[in-house]
Amino acid sequence: MSFHDHFSTQSAAYAQYRPNYPAALFDWLAAVAPAHGLAWDAATGNGQAALELAARFDRVIATEPSAGQLANAPRRPNIDYRQEPAERSSLPDGGADLVTVAQALHWFDLPAFLAEAGRVLAPGGVLAVWCYEVFRCEPAVDALVSDYYHAVVGSYWPPERRWVEQGYAGLELPFAPLAAPEFEMALDWTLDALVGYLGTWSATQRYKDDKGIDPLPALRERLLAAWGDPAQPRRVAWPLTVRACRKPA
Repeated sequence: MSFHDHFSTQSAAYAQYRPNYPAALFDWLAAVAPAHGLAWDAATGNGQAALELAARFDRVIATEPSAGQLANAPRRPNIDYRQEPAERSSLPDGGADLVTVAQALHWFDLPAFLAEAGRVLAPGGVLAVWCYEVFRCEPAVDALVSDYYHAVVGSYWPPERRWVEQGYAGLELPFAPLAAPEFEMALDWTLDALVGYLGTWSATQRYKDDKGIDPLPALRERLLAAWGDPAQPRRVAWPLTVRACRKPA
């Protein structure tokens, strides 16, 4: 599978508006990893997961094929960013205590990546992947966002999106599964922050490229009626689906 870059054009907005993963997730990952020497964050995007891993592991290698995304990633002394595909990394054999993929596994050549993760993981190492679908806010807001997702930009979602919609159900990981706790991301957002996030959707960008118009101003007007004061923050939440497995020791 060749690399399809769905995110470089909106990489700055991606860094600004994409929600951060909960600290509890990374605490759990550190607890189940056999050691804290090296973590590999594959398809790191703008480095959200890599930054959290760097607080818990001695060294993080964060790979990402998109130069635009890497340009917006935070720098830390123990994070080594590398522009390369997840399926063909430059990591050595058997050196990583943890391999993570945050909201990106569905873009991969899965057999190739899972083989690569198995090569890179140390004995007893953990592979953890996670995704989140559409957020929950309030019923009137959720209904309008659902209509936008399905009826307005629905035909512009890449086919790989189906993996996220089904919560990675049916995904066969290569090693014995690890049961993960439940995790959730939650933020208090203004209306404009929420609309900014919708602008990071790959389907929104593809709609704009195809039709030459931005669908978000019209959606914002509809949301305004349900939201009220646009400066009033409202709670927005995304449940995470986490799948993990451990390489035999």
